[in-house]
Amino acid sequence: MSSNSDYKSFESPFPSARDLGRGKCLLFINGDAPKSLPDLDIYTLIACTDGAFHYLKDLNFPFENLDFVSGDFDSHSGFDENVYKDKFIYTPDQEKTDFHKALEIIAEKGFKNIDVFGGSGGEQDHFLGNLTVAYSFKENLNITFYDEFSEYFFIPKTFMLKNIKNKLVSLYPFPTAENVNTKGLNWALNNENLSITSRIGTRNFAVEDEVSIEYEKGDLLVFVGKQRN
Repeated sequence: MSSNSDYKSFESPFPSARDLGRGKCLLFINGDAPKSLPDLDIYTLIACTDGAFHYLKDLNFPFENLDFVSGDFDSHSGFDENVYKDKFIYTPDQEKTDFHKALEIIAEKGFKNIDVFGGSGGEQDHFLGNLTVAYSFKENLNITFYDEFSEYFFIPKTFMLKNIKNKLVSLYPFPTAENVNTKGLNWALNNENLSITSRIGTRNFAVEDEVSIEYEKGDLLVFVGKQRN
């Protein structure tokens, strides 16, 4: 399977790895497998959970580039331990998900910027659980999820998206976001309150190259989709 750099559909919303003093991390977890691989050369650290290891084998992933596999190995079958055992990190804590434990390892290694594949798809309680895990790390880690439809991430109270014109943009409160203001979206928000129990801000799109988002309280999850037809 060849690498594909098209996952980066717009300018990264987070500080560069150079600014943070560390390289960038790529993490595969056990949701839907990507249809193609991102450009592996841009990552300093590459890891996966034990469940994701299975689909990476099916995709002929170059395991010499993999730094570690972590998990409780409850889905452990078909591993070639003689070849890859030195990459295994056993994390048996059943109170945390494999995704959570992998992020802890990555954070301990000093990385801040993490691209995650396999966060969605499959059983939807896993998807919601992955969002909750990412939320718990949002103050210390910049986590961006990628799937075939969009890339999505939590944002701070003041935020700018660049090179975004004609992209689909959805603002999802987690669970609320107060006094939300936007510039550069087709349907601007002006001091709006968003909540998962009432109004959310999905299926908007950018009409400018730059989109600014500000809010005062709560949390926002932003989805950036493909080019609008």
